Amino acid sequence: MRKQPTSPSTPRLSELAKHVVAPQGVVSTGFPAVEQKCRELGITFRPWQPDVARLILAKRADGKYAATIGGTGLSIPRQVGKTFLVGAIVFALCLLRPKLTVIWTAHRLRTAEETFGKMQAFAKRKRIAPHIVRIVRGSGDEAIEFGNGSRILFGARERGFGRGFDEVDVLIFDEAQILTESALDDMVPATNQSRQPTSALLLFMGTPPKPTDPGEVFTRMRTEALTGEDDDTGWVEFGADDDYEPTKPPAQLTEADWREIAKANPSYPQDTPREAVMRMRKKLGPESFKREGAGIWDRLHVTKTPFPNWPNCISHIPPDPSLAPNALGVDMSHDRVIAITGCWVDPDLHEDSHLELLSVDVTGDTASAVDWITERAGRRIRVLIDSLSPAASMAPTLRARKVDVMLTSAGDMGKACGGLHDAVRDGHAWHVAATDDNGQKALDDAIKGCAPRDIGKAGAWGLDRSDPDQNIAPAVSAALAHFGGSMTKRKRPKTRGVIYS
Repeated sequence: MRKQPTSPSTPRLSELAKHVVAPQGVVSTGFPAVEQKCRELGITFRPWQPDVARLILAKRADGKYAATIGGTGLSIPRQVGKTFLVGAIVFALCLLRPKLTVIWTAHRLRTAEETFGKMQAFAKRKRIAPHIVRIVRGSGDEAIEFGNGSRILFGARERGFGRGFDEVDVLIFDEAQILTESALDDMVPATNQSRQPTSALLLFMGTPPKPTDPGEVFTRMRTEALTGEDDDTGWVEFGADDDYEPTKPPAQLTEADWREIAKANPSYPQDTPREAVMRMRKKLGPESFKREGAGIWDRLHVTKTPFPNWPNCISHIPPDPSLAPNALGVDMSHDRVIAITGCWVDPDLHEDSHLELLSVDVTGDTASAVDWITERAGRRIRVLIDSLSPAASMAPTLRARKVDVMLTSAGDMGKACGGLHDAVRDGHAWHVAATDDNGQKALDDAIKGCAPRDIGKAGAWGLDRSDPDQNIAPAVSAALAHFGGSMTKRKRPKTRGVIYS
């Protein structure tokens, strides 16, 4: 949350930016040397820029960049001056470190060419030009080469630029809202051979992605930074308030609009006049203006697991394998992965229970799953399946085999998720630590990768995926198993066979 500036002449970055997340372990920054070199080159910074540069160049105690693994993300509207800031940083670094290789890539050729044009102007400055030995012009082969062997290469990802490089020291992803996993996989390995003592510097900068953009990389980076899931990532985000709705054309922007523009654009009005904002608004259209002019992200990406205490609920004593669980929870993901979790209720402390992922079938073989459940559950162990889950297709066959099946409703799911949440929070739901051979990592990953989704309007919630690629069927099956266990207090029967698959 933004604070009110303590002094209008020296605002802190946290007072200007919407979100500021620093990687952990920062003890210093490489910015003082960069700032001094820029001063020698006649480059001066605007008040908001030095703090951003300090975070980008933040270092840990070993002298390496604090964000060398996760990179630094910069979500910032158009017409702010990010290209000038990043250009100043890389020009200074190129002069400070001989044989530095910088790759500056944009998604579109037009953007790459515009950036190259701005950097050419940089290179021709009176105090910089003597350090430049060559400017290479040509579609797809643009470069600025320094007398000390450093170089900056420019290109467009849509043209395949970025593949085949090695020993890359600085990697800049412009238009990061249009950055695919494939492009990332092609380019990031090139930084593994960086010879710099600071290790490689990775920077991702862009605007909030449109629903049609391949923005998974930038979105995931933001989510992990804002939820604290990744301590190797830096993130700076400028934007208007989330609930801001710009006045729609042809009506003129109001003073309330301009206050929001000032929040989103730290260069307004000193360097970005009203006319520039109005021109952008006219060209972009209302929704694009919210993203690219006001820096507003869609509201669905920043979610936390509803079970944050799960890693602290480790039990070193697994349940007695001769005792059957009190209940089984079964779920199937949309891509047909079947998960079965057992719940053992403590015979003395009925509020305590143990959860164990018993089976994961990635083939979607429901016939085998029915056989597995029938053999182990018999007629005495309740089996819970969400009525809206693809796994519900197994219920008629299980019932025909006399298995005690409960098809849960949406209301039941709300109770199941709420009950597991409370038990995990209060330390009453236990599980063993995942190892390479006990199969529990899938449950841990599902618990970490799920997010709450509303059920009705009374505060109940179910489970959804925080990442489209995450399989949360084990987490759903655990919630169902815990719900079933909470409903049965009778003594557990002996198993009819080995309960583990």
